[in-house]
Amino acid sequence: MAATRQPPHHHDPDPTGNLTHALRYAALGIPVMPLFEPDREGRCSCHDSRCRTPGKHPRNRQGLKAASTDPEVVHTWWTTWPSANIGGRTGVIFDVCDVDSADGVAAVRPLLGASHGEMPLVRSGSGGWHLIFASTGLGSRVRFLPGVDWRGTGGYVVLPPSRHASGETYQFVREPTGALPAVPHGLLRALNPPTPDRSPKGRRPPMARPYGYAQAALAREAETVETARPGSRNDTLNRAAFSLGQLVAVGQLAEGDVITELTAAALKAELEPNEIRRTIASGLAAGQQHPRAAQIRV
Repeated sequence: MAATRQPPHHHDPDPTGNLTHALRYAALGIPVMPLFEPDREGRCSCHDSRCRTPGKHPRNRQGLKAASTDPEVVHTWWTTWPSANIGGRTGVIFDVCDVDSADGVAAVRPLLGASHGEMPLVRSGSGGWHLIFASTGLGSRVRFLPGVDWRGTGGYVVLPPSRHASGETYQFVREPTGALPAVPHGLLRALNPPTPDRSPKGRRPPMARPYGYAQAALAREAETVETARPGSRNDTLNRAAFSLGQLVAVGQLAEGDVITELTAAALKAELEPNEIRRTIASGLAAGQQHPRAAQIRV
């Protein structure tokens, strides 16, 4: 009896659909990058047993710095890693108000005004919410309201339909249908409150662009501290405080803002509060002895 001919096996180049979605985001002008995805047990595919951000950190070299809208680059990444989650750079096309808890919902809802029920909305894999707005030019902020982070210039978020360590996927509840809405006035004031001028006569005048290079540097250093590996966290915090202290020394950042952001990031990294205070104070003091005036952009 002749053997039965089997139909040829066709390899699906996009088994998760993430390549298709990554290309769509890139076509909209959103720089994307591949992220390590969690396995079925919620473990990160980076295979580091100490990983604290499964499914959320970059696979590609240079990470966020190399995020791309080039379809060839995007295609290469997701054919190399077909199941990779999708990271989208914020601060280019859109910013995200990242609401993690019931307290966060209660804090944000009264500030949305007419945008409530209207702005694009993503349900995150952890059960939180990503509220999407047109880019503001502001940097990322950690816990600017209880249970609420801001992802702006120098940041990124996980985009649908990526998978969370819980096994759930990130999903659009309301997809963008046109121009992204501006951040409501109330929410913007909470994110970027006006600062009264208390400087004595004769001191340096206020900065023309307080949320340019320096604010992006603050967001980047806070992110680095938050995601530092065990064993390197205190050193990472010290380096971040030193670097930002150089900007405080030339009036590009307020010392209080630096302390607030780095403290929040270090607490997320599970450093002890007393250790955090000592390390930030030491790093800031040292950094202010070496101003970074040559790198300031105004």
